[in-house]
Amino acid sequence: MERRQVGTSGLRVSALGLGTMTWGRDTDEVDAGDVLRTFLDAGGDLVDTAASYADGDAERILGGLLAGTVEREDVVIVTKAGVRQGAQGARRDASRGGLLGELDASLRRLGTDHVDLFLVACPDPVTPLEETVSALRLAVTSGRARYVGLSNHPAWASARAATLLADDGVGLAALELEYSLLQRGLEREIAPAAAALGLGVLAWSPLGRGVLTGKYRRSVPATSRAASDHLAGFVAQYLEDAACAAVVEAVATAADGLGRAPLEVALAWLLDRPAVAAAVVGARTPAQLKGTLGALDLVLPQEVRGALDDVSAIEVGYPERW
Repeated sequence: MERRQVGTSGLRVSALGLGTMTWGRDTDEVDAGDVLRTFLDAGGDLVDTAASYADGDAERILGGLLAGTVEREDVVIVTKAGVRQGAQGARRDASRGGLLGELDASLRRLGTDHVDLFLVACPDPVTPLEETVSALRLAVTSGRARYVGLSNHPAWASARAATLLADDGVGLAALELEYSLLQRGLEREIAPAAAALGLGVLAWSPLGRGVLTGKYRRSVPATSRAASDHLAGFVAQYLEDAACAAVVEAVATAADGLGRAPLEVALAWLLDRPAVAAAVVGARTPAQLKGTLGALDLVLPQEVRGALDDVSAIEVGYPERW
């Protein structure tokens, strides 16, 4: 599997990353181990997790695998903090104490003294960005993280954080955002900002929350995320959008013409986007993971790429276009 540089940093990761959002909830330890070993055998190394996934169980499962048959140096660990569970439900907390406390807890669950990339999961409307950045700086200077970045933040915050971290040599390495043929919003401002600042983009839900696989074209499979009590809402917005349905049909048509699976076409389109360092796929089984690997050798013909660009194009207006 191709390894790519994350922006202009020294961090290199596999073109496909393995997401662990379902670990500890829909994916048990045995299946997680099978998926991880399949991923590593295919040449992958980027494993994406978070303190909030299954209340920390995703990290515990990964830590257990690292303590067993998987070598720590074979895995590039990305984890995220900034969403805390409390009596009133989930709340955003990107304070210095909150982020560093969660990072320390993540390291204990993972059974390692550092993560390769530490991300702030989402913007915190209360904590000043300068305080959030100070936690990222300390994560690196204390050795708990090799690189740092932001997830789901707007371009202005990403640019400000990169500026604050530039002078002391820590630097901002990566931005992680949703990106697929069904969600191209980052192309408005994030992608140009990332290119200008030398930041790499990690794309989550590159298959449009599973919708771009085409499995929902006729019905909702009983074992799918859309049929799950806790993930149905996550998928619903793309199932109920007529514009998304048109994109899914275009991907399916292209796949038929190329003799490939729709998910291969969707991933191949994304992996060729200039901003993308890696696409993080949330395979729950080895079979699902193997299906995504087919995208790695697929080069889309220009006419197919152009058709997909057109059908999924986002509206760009003032002030991005003037």
